[in-house]
Amino acid sequence: MGLQLPLGVGLPDSAVFATYYAGPNAGAVAAVAGAEPILFLVGAAGVGKTHLLQAACAATTGAGLRAALLPLAQHSSLDPAVIDGWDAFDLVCVDDVDAVAGDAAWEHALFGIYNALRARGGRWLAAGADVPSVLGFALPDLASRLAAGPVFVLQPLDDDGRVAALTLRAHQRGFELPEEVARYLLKHAPRDMNSLYRVLDDIDRASLSQQRKVTIPLLKSIL
Repeated sequence: MGLQLPLGVGLPDSAVFATYYAGPNAGAVAAVAGAEPILFLVGAAGVGKTHLLQAACAATTGAGLRAALLPLAQHSSLDPAVIDGWDAFDLVCVDDVDAVAGDAAWEHALFGIYNALRARGGRWLAAGADVPSVLGFALPDLASRLAAGPVFVLQPLDDDGRVAALTLRAHQRGFELPEEVARYLLKHAPRDMNSLYRVLDDIDRASLSQQRKVTIPLLKSIL
């Protein structure tokens, strides 16, 4: 049992399905959380690809099974030998797979792990900036394997969705985020969800340390 990750990688406590606001991506979330054996997530930074892969790993290990997560944007410089034996896992998640497109050693390593994993019934989930066919893989068979299951293009949230997502994350952290504070945040901070979540963490810490309610004046003091 357990989770395998490259050195220096850890899963944040918030990386679970309960903290992901699905919005227009409910179908993708259901597929990742379910038993879909192969799928590919597409989307720009901040739409939740990494969150969903991390949540799948957390759910798998929570069920007493073995999962492996490879965030290639951070670790494309590693020797592909780091994933030797990963076909023995129940779930393998590969994030930012496009980071190694054109790297023959990595492409062949991923292709081998994919084939061996699927031969023994393991799940394979991957994510990239675009659909596999246009990511520039030198190994055509790898691109076809990556697209062998459903391909979900994750949609960014609109403002109402961002407010709902922030409210959900705040609730999971144990505090209430008034709607007027959330909408003020949207107007005065970078609008991608990663940046918004970082400010939300700052709000939580400031509220606790200063023993203040979550209000617009508190948010102004942070921004």
